[in-house]
Amino acid sequence: MSDFDLVVQGNLVDADCVVEGGWLAVRDGKIVERGTGAAPAARDSVDARGQWVLPGVVDGQVHSGSQANQEGLGWASRAAAAGGVTVMVDMPYDDPEPVASREHLDAKIAEVERDCHVDVALFGTLNEKHGMAAASGLIDGGVCAFKFSTFEATPGRFPRLEEDDLYEAFRLIGPSGLACSVHNQMQELTRKNIRRMSEAGDTGWDAFLRAHTPLIENLATSLIYEIGAETGARAHAVHVSTARGFEVCNMYRRAGHRSSIETCVQYLMLNHEEHTRRFGARTKHYPPIRPKAETELLWTHIANGDCTFVSSDHVSWGLERKGNPNVFKNSSGGPGLETLLPAFWSGCEARGIAPTMVARQLCSNPARHFLLDDRKGSFRSGADADIVILDPKRYAFDPSNSLAAVQWSNFEGMEFTVRVAATYCRGTLVFDGSKITNQAGYGAFLRPHAAGVQH
Repeated sequence: MSDFDLVVQGNLVDADCVVEGGWLAVRDGKIVERGTGAAPAARDSVDARGQWVLPGVVDGQVHSGSQANQEGLGWASRAAAAGGVTVMVDMPYDDPEPVASREHLDAKIAEVERDCHVDVALFGTLNEKHGMAAASGLIDGGVCAFKFSTFEATPGRFPRLEEDDLYEAFRLIGPSGLACSVHNQMQELTRKNIRRMSEAGDTGWDAFLRAHTPLIENLATSLIYEIGAETGARAHAVHVSTARGFEVCNMYRRAGHRSSIETCVQYLMLNHEEHTRRFGARTKHYPPIRPKAETELLWTHIANGDCTFVSSDHVSWGLERKGNPNVFKNSSGGPGLETLLPAFWSGCEARGIAPTMVARQLCSNPARHFLLDDRKGSFRSGADADIVILDPKRYAFDPSNSLAAVQWSNFEGMEFTVRVAATYCRGTLVFDGSKITNQAGYGAFLRPHAAGVQH
């Protein structure tokens, strides 16, 4: 009788090193041993020699509930499994109401445990309806971070928190050790530009970039870090698309503040001149897709290790919300759970950035950021056996077989250098390279560990 439930052989990639011809041994859903050479016997053995084997991806920015009756956590978790994502960290801005109370949080936890194929951690937020006092209930209920915005994207669902309220929220949340994450966009500058351009009829495919200048983003990023410095809270900018944003973050870090920074894979892999010109409003994200010169500057910060983690900012808008000839009238965002890992891997490979950086940016760093690193993000003994096998074969991405709620993508036709061949969550195969293989409800809700505990 074998000592192990599962053994996986392949080129092991984690945050520290690449081990060619390595193996992982799994028992009771946990990694219990790893080594090189001849693999031990197991009930199930997977020979992935010649392929890459990574920890499961932790996608730190997923919006599964932004459009009522469109996707939801369960459906999104299928796309996650197909993309090698074993932990979705879902944002609070659900339609029609955000997760700003313990009641809403408990209902969302029940949805995770009923519908999901992979594991899920949840953001909370605070709003006028439930007040600042709701923070303690959300923290006790198990949120792994909070999300706020300096811009009102949707009244009620995605409100703006003014600066004094943002300060108070940071002050209340700071002692918990949870990150205070903020959508970084100056509201009045944005609205002034859009109003001026709309009145002039300047609303074509390239108008969104020009309306949302780097200053609009960079001022808000600086504001977030300054409030973090004033309160001592962990201040996090959620989607930084400019090199200047990284410079600002580094400045606060050097001064000793707990500042962190995230970019999304679309700001690294897409550019205004090529992709927005081709796809128009489909590439409308906030922040906007920047010119190629800016995207290449972002890659220098990836290579230098300045980025805390990279995410997808996934949202499955239907194309009916992307087809208005007036670019300002279209929704911001797009699907990304299935493309995060292959796109980022391909981008790193093209620039000579080691595979270990993929494991840091998509696995270990987000797990640590959301206080999940006692279980997730690595191959250490005792960690959950979240394992992704990547087949190193070039192909053009085709979203028509997507497992998300929509079959379109801004990465359509892009050549990737790896394909997800299998995804395991806690030692169970959840995606076999073509289909979902586990039952809805397998996914677990993840509570963060206590802040300050080292793993």
